Amino acid sequence: MNISSEGKRAVLSFQDFSFQYRSQAEPTLQHISLTIYEGEKVLIVGPSGSGKSTIAHCINGLVPHFYPGEQSGSATILGKELSSLSIFELSGMVGTVLQDPDGQFVGLTVAEDIAFKMENDGVPQAEMAARVAEAARAVDIDTHLEASPHFLSGGQKQRTTLAGVLVSDVDILLFDEPLANLDPLSGKTAIELIDRIHRETRKTVVIVEHRLEEVLHRSVDRIIVIGEGRIVADTTPKELLSSELLRSMGIREPLYLTALKYADCVITPEMNPQNVAGLAIEPCIGPLRAWYDSLPAAQRPSSKQAVLELRDISFSYDDGKPILRGVSFQVGEGEMISIVGRNGAGKSTLSKLICGFHKPTSGQIIYKGRSLDNDSIKERAQCIGFVMQNPNHMISKTLIFEEVALGLRVRGVPEDEVKDRVYEALKVCGLYPFREWPISALSFGQKKRVTIASILVLNPEVIILDEPTAGQDFKHYNEMMEFLLSLKARGVSIIVITHDMHLMLEYAERSIVIVDGAVKADDRPADVLAHADIVEAANLTDTSVYSLAVRAGIGQPREFVHRFIQQDRRERAR
Repeated sequence: MNISSEGKRAVLSFQDFSFQYRSQAEPTLQHISLTIYEGEKVLIVGPSGSGKSTIAHCINGLVPHFYPGEQSGSATILGKELSSLSIFELSGMVGTVLQDPDGQFVGLTVAEDIAFKMENDGVPQAEMAARVAEAARAVDIDTHLEASPHFLSGGQKQRTTLAGVLVSDVDILLFDEPLANLDPLSGKTAIELIDRIHRETRKTVVIVEHRLEEVLHRSVDRIIVIGEGRIVADTTPKELLSSELLRSMGIREPLYLTALKYADCVITPEMNPQNVAGLAIEPCIGPLRAWYDSLPAAQRPSSKQAVLELRDISFSYDDGKPILRGVSFQVGEGEMISIVGRNGAGKSTLSKLICGFHKPTSGQIIYKGRSLDNDSIKERAQCIGFVMQNPNHMISKTLIFEEVALGLRVRGVPEDEVKDRVYEALKVCGLYPFREWPISALSFGQKKRVTIASILVLNPEVIILDEPTAGQDFKHYNEMMEFLLSLKARGVSIIVITHDMHLMLEYAERSIVIVDGAVKADDRPADVLAHADIVEAANLTDTSVYSLAVRAGIGQPREFVHRFIQQDRRERAR
């Protein structure tokens, strides 16, 4: 499934290229042969740890200048060997948006950070200011130009780094999981923005991303599939989506294709399966309706006794600007809820209040009928576990095992029990093979799993997870969520703060929608997404399964989504 691009200049070329990190026993990349041509827009996908981020690091020079190791074969950019170029030289050829935005900031304000490259290049101040303003408006960060990047939400940080790339006149734009911390609408806008930049400038664009369906909101020329350090496929989107390769590799396929397959529809390239809007659906309408009619009606989850309750919570930082306003909701024992909303709506602040990192300006947080007002952070941690959005804010040890064991050792758990519980948590999170690795050798997604393991190992009664699926492939996402369901079945209550509409639909019993610091909705996820005003206010997006039902003429598309979710849960639980 190789593709040739005759008549185009090769800008990136890997020929029989292998790379092994200094801290690892086996090569991460093995005999890679890949050519990317001028003006192409290429998507690289693969499971966590497959080597796709390492390819990105080779392109921008982090390998081998920041991540040392042994390499063989040839890797060139614009005809020059990558190993012969300095980071500075490569920065004039490749503009990068990293998946971990905190590692990319250099300016004290958003405006300074966007302008950094231009300052080094001696761009006149008036021109610099105009270009900064234009780039900031393009990514919707123009109202935060004087803010410190480190005090922004995850999505705002991502937009800041994206703006910093847009002002650079480079040949190649490299996006390493650009959607990882963006709400659904901002992610859609980012993909549209990347597409517009590509069309207008004809620069070469390389995107490394887990969220395949969201990236394919706009067309790409090729998709490179990486598995265990090797290129498994190099093909067009329509060819890849018509195969079973994504499933076999543990990569999430678009949900509308999953629904079509449940209805026994055969996906072919001629159907244009790249996105639901352009899909030739006519042959599948009959089978879809028959499948829908064959499924039982979806049942509403029963109400559960409240274990955690927020009563009229309001909060402001020292500047007096209200972040949360009168937030009230309950979390039942053994219930999984999702908290969703646009970047900066107050979702992460809400979790910090529950854990005691901040005190509410007004209102009460009740746990099992008792106010937590006078409980310290340590006392709350005995029953409430919190997994932060950025793993670098939680990690304090050098080795994976030591990090996951830390909380148990602080609590005085015997060492034999520590070992057993750590190994169990690492197996659940797909990290057991790496148990003796240094954390510095892990990808961002793998670090995320380390922090989740470090909380799971403590067996909390309530778990709050802030963007747990950011940077996770479908296999580990599914294993982790199924494990959380097993905890839920034992009475553990789970709160997931997420931008992942798939997670919200597939696993949450209820969704709390936060808009401008207040609760906009509290309902079943599919019912939330059926209200256009809520979707717009919270920067959410309609699910492609809903769009598929509408295109198929199914009279109750919301019920179609509910029945699909029930079927999908049954299939994946196997």
